[in-house]
Parts: sequence; C-alpha cells; structure tokens
Amino acid sequence: MQTTLRWFGPNDDSVSLEYIRQTPNVSGVVSALQEIPVGEIWSLDKILERKKLVEASGLKLLGIESVNIHEEIKLRGPNTDKLIENYKQCIKNLSEAGIHMICYNFMPVFDWARSDLAKVLPDGSSVLSYDKNIIEGKTPEEMFEWINGESGGYSLPGWEKEKFPMLKELFKRYNGVTEDDLFAHLEYFLKEVIPVAEQYNVKLAIHPDDPPWGIFGLPRIVNTEKNIEKILGLVNSPNNGLTFCSGSLGARQDNDLPAMVRKFADKINFVHLRNVKVYEQGIFDEASHLSSDGSVDMFELIKALHDIGYKGLMRPDHGRMVWGEDARPGYGLYDRAMGVAYLNGLWEAVEKMKK
Repeated sequence: MQTTLRWFGPNDDSVSLEYIRQTPNVSGVVSALQEIPVGEIWSLDKILERKKLVEASGLKLLGIESVNIHEEIKLRGPNTDKLIENYKQCIKNLSEAGIHMICYNFMPVFDWARSDLAKVLPDGSSVLSYDKNIIEGKTPEEMFEWINGESGGYSLPGWEKEKFPMLKELFKRYNGVTEDDLFAHLEYFLKEVIPVAEQYNVKLAIHPDDPPWGIFGLPRIVNTEKNIEKILGLVNSPNNGLTFCSGSLGARQDNDLPAMVRKFADKINFVHLRNVKVYEQGIFDEASHLSSDGSVDMFELIKALHDIGYKGLMRPDHGRMVWGEDARPGYGLYDRAMGVAYLNGLWEAVEKMKK
C-alpha cells in the first residue's frame, strides 16, 4: 500500500509539499488542476508543470483527484459526447505524463455536503459534521452560499462559485431524473471511457456519494454494496474501479466495510481512510482516525486491505483542525499526519502478526 496525501496545488493549499515530504511513509501526493474548468481538456503541458513542481520537492505525483465529470454527462445532455471526448483526452494526457489513477465521482450538482465545517468537539478540536435536520431546513441556494461563506477563502470542489448562477437551471434539469436514469448515464460514460483507460493503462476509481444518500431530491447511486456491485459490473474491467472511502461508506450503518473490501478486492483502485462518529442515520461527526473515536473499526479495515494484498494508493482523508491550525476545511496537516502515523502503525502490526 502506497501512502499519499492530497495536495490542492501551489495557490490553493495551506500545506506545503515540504511539510508533506516530512510525514513518515508518504511518498507522494494526489492532486488536480482545479483552475481548469470542469469539462475542458487538461493539456499535457499543464499536467507536466504540476508533476515537475511536485517532483522538485522530492515527492511523486501518484494520482489525480479528481478529473470531475461535467453535469451535462450526468444528465446525458446534448453536449455529452463532446465532453466525453474531452475526458478521453485527459486520460491520454495523464497517461503520457506517467499518471495512472484518476479518482472521480458521479454525484449530481454537489460533490459533498456538510451542515458544519468547524463543529467544536469537547476536546477543543473542530470537525466537519452532518446533521440531516439542518440540511433539510436549507434551500440549495442557501446551502451554496453558506458553504462558500465558510470556506476560509479556499475553492471547494463541487461548490465552485461559477456554478451558483446555474443552480436553479440545474435543479430544473434534474427534476424527474431517477436513480435508474443516473445508472444509465454512468453506463454510457463508462462504456466510452473505459476502453481508452485500458489502452492507456489508467485506472478509474469512482468515489462513493458523500453523504451516501440523496440530498435536495437529487438521485445518488454510489452508496451501498448492491449499487457498487452494479456499477463495477456495468463494464467488467480492472480499469473500472472503486475509490473505497471509509468515511463516506461508513456514514451508513448498514454498510459492512471490511466485508465490502474483501468483496470488491480486485476493483479497489484507490483508498480513503477516515473515521466518522455516527449517532443515527443522517447525523454524524467526522473524527480522528483512532477507531475508538468513531464508528469505523480502522484495525479491521487495515486487516481486510492487508488480507486482499492491496498495493495501490491510500490517503488519510479529512482530519480534525487541531493545535490552532488554520487551513482548508478538513485538510489541515496536523491531524492528517497523525492519521498517517496511526495507519502506518496498524499496517505494520497486521503485517508482523502474520509472520
């Protein structure tokens, strides 16, 4: 298993590559060209520029998170085929630059949602939090304005400010779109891009819905074992894979995470490890990676990943904000670095127990 951290880029991240390199067992980062509008082609020059910047710090650019999917593709709108061709070119260019993993999601309109970006816990740390009662009391427009107002000045994937003027029109277009429709649109996309991913040795890794249920009446389909099995079967290829995110999937108490790791073993192309404290369906706080701080048994997850011989990329996902750090919500250095140390220890312990 290769340990990475997510790095948003030179002008959009409070954490430096220099500090990431000092984190034990972190050999590289996953990053993205967020300055390029969704749907446009990532040029080889721009990709190589980012790769060169990362490598100058002594790290490697090991994967991309994310090449986002344009809403037109999710809706199967009139420009779908043109946008899919652009996506194929991104795959080709990333492969030519030596990058062979792309994380993406298929969540309509909003990539993720929280009701609090800095909920203070009893120990004084703060976390991302979700309460369905608060979410249900907001309109999508109110939610959009609130999220951007709490962003700390950082651009938040899925909540880009340029999307706001299109919000009402997007919701009109999604009106009547069912889960079955979304499955069909995803299938059309995958049947087009997976042959290109196979040709250029790039593994795609779909990220689960965050949270793993519908919001604002929008359909969501990447959230349960049954649905993920269906998605991975739409195009049977190792290049059509999963980002196994323990925080997203773990917010549903009916998801058995270690069992899902073992079931989807050969289709897991990327791993996000984080903990969540679930109070009831639809209400959870994010937590430190320590198993006892949340509802996810991190030891059993690491054991399952070790059992299947997972050798791909992993990153500790969102961390708490601790020790006075001021950073992008969920992406400070200190708690994610503590997460790395904890996960390193679990992996080493599991490995030595088996000898």
